[in-house]
Amino acid sequence: MTKVDFYTGSTDKLRTACQLSHKAMQNGLQTVISLPDAASMDALDKLLWHYPDTAFIPHSTTDVTAPVFLSYNNEQFPHHDLLISLHNECLPFFSRFERAIEIIGTDETDSRSGRERYKFYRDRGYELRHFDLSKVN
Repeated sequence: MTKVDFYTGSTDKLRTACQLSHKAMQNGLQTVISLPDAASMDALDKLLWHYPDTAFIPHSTTDVTAPVFLSYNNEQFPHHDLLISLHNECLPFFSRFERAIEIIGTDETDSRSGRERYKFYRDRGYELRHFDLSKVN
């Protein structure tokens, strides 16, 4: 069964996705980052080329062998290790992955939709973990 982690209090959801995908890559996990639209995907693509400052995260929107695969409006994925979602709703395909990460921002609308998603997963018996980014130094 998919394990679901919530990262709340993100002041920059794209940067948080970079940090988490970098950590996953260092741990040998392949990652799919699912974005709500093409503009978000393009912004994340540019950010990943410069993250971290001394390197970049190998990623692609077409190359299925890349450690990080960016996607929007797609349900065909090259692997099923880790899903990082930047959507405001539960993705219908999340259970295909061994682990899913939900990144929640600081505004009230995002927080509210995050609580709804948390309740969705909890009510269906998924193993949940919570990390509050506002409490990280």
